[in-house]
Amino acid sequence: MSTYRQIFAKREFRSLWIGSALGNASSTMTSLTLALMVDAATGSALLAALVMFGPSLAQVLGASTLMSAADTARPRRVLTMLAGLSAIAVGAQAALDLNAGTRLLLALLVAYGLSIGSGVRWGLLNEVVDQDQFVLGRSAMNLSVGAMQIAGFGTAGLLLQALSPSTVLWLATGCSALAVPILRFGLRDRDARRVARTSFTETWRGNRRLLGRASTRPLLLALTLPNGLIVGCEALFVPYAGPDAGWLLAAGAAGMMTGDLVVGRFLSRSGRRVAGRWLRILLAVPFLGFALDLPIAVLSVLVAVGSSGYAASLSQQEVLVDLTPADLRGQVLGLESALRMTTFGIVAILAGALADLTSPAPAITVFAAASLLVSVVLTRPLSRVMNPQARIGSTHGGRAAAESLEEVRP
Repeated sequence: MSTYRQIFAKREFRSLWIGSALGNASSTMTSLTLALMVDAATGSALLAALVMFGPSLAQVLGASTLMSAADTARPRRVLTMLAGLSAIAVGAQAALDLNAGTRLLLALLVAYGLSIGSGVRWGLLNEVVDQDQFVLGRSAMNLSVGAMQIAGFGTAGLLLQALSPSTVLWLATGCSALAVPILRFGLRDRDARRVARTSFTETWRGNRRLLGRASTRPLLLALTLPNGLIVGCEALFVPYAGPDAGWLLAAGAAGMMTGDLVVGRFLSRSGRRVAGRWLRILLAVPFLGFALDLPIAVLSVLVAVGSSGYAASLSQQEVLVDLTPADLRGQVLGLESALRMTTFGIVAILAGALADLTSPAPAITVFAAASLLVSVVLTRPLSRVMNPQARIGSTHGGRAAAESLEEVRP
């Protein structure tokens, strides 16, 4: 079994990991800062959730327009360019006195770029690490997300008590800017995986092939809906707890990081699939505790425990890669990421609207219960796809991928 030490010994993986970590630190600091600013100015749970998670809606634009870049463009060039774009946009948030609408527009612009970058990043990961190291590499990348969310949310929450929002945004700008040279000089300049023009037409040609496959639809639903409904709960942490929301958000990141560490490093392929069945349930149940009037410390523990359930996605993403031809792996992972992030944005807005009509605590409870219900309903179709004896093929897709594509060929 491979170890984290082995994959971090690869220079390119280290650069990809650090670049991703810096981008996540910047985005978490920025989102919490902007959400607190809007919440303080308006007192609206809906607007706070919209500013913090609304930019995720831009992911669907990336998935439907230029996601083919994940396989048809040179990865280093795209990732470097997007890191520079993020630095410029966050710098504008820090330097200019903007209204809420303009701030949201800038956040949407960054999110659109990041939706394309996710496909490029995950596709490149398949080439940077060995075949049997993909899940471990994906786990390590997810750990960077968790660690930087802890650092970003926690640091921003503390700094905002002593510094102005613009100062915190300048720190976020620095994180994005630092990622540019790391990606530019730390990654090898590779050719595109597929010879085609990056375009709307090429994107939708690939999307039709991917969405037309019955074998991947349950996986895409399981990767988006249960997780997205729990993100609806997280979108209400700011109106629920105010400045203490940073503790809840950091606890969620810590739980997610712990789950990815255990599942990605210590479980075998079959073990990941068995654990995934229960982790999907664990994801939702602890959030039902918000129905009770519990101290923030207790709720933080519940959030951490529940967030470990996000690790169910590792085995689902592993099977998704197995069933996808090599020339579409960047696009399928980008499509999955974009659909997931879009769901996050839609559900966050719905959660904010419900909280404005009621209050944050019952709204969190409703969305946690909905996540649990969806996971139960998906159990049977997901089990058929996740059963390794139900399909044929190697970890590179092989014959199984070729046969499954026959389902959508005219």
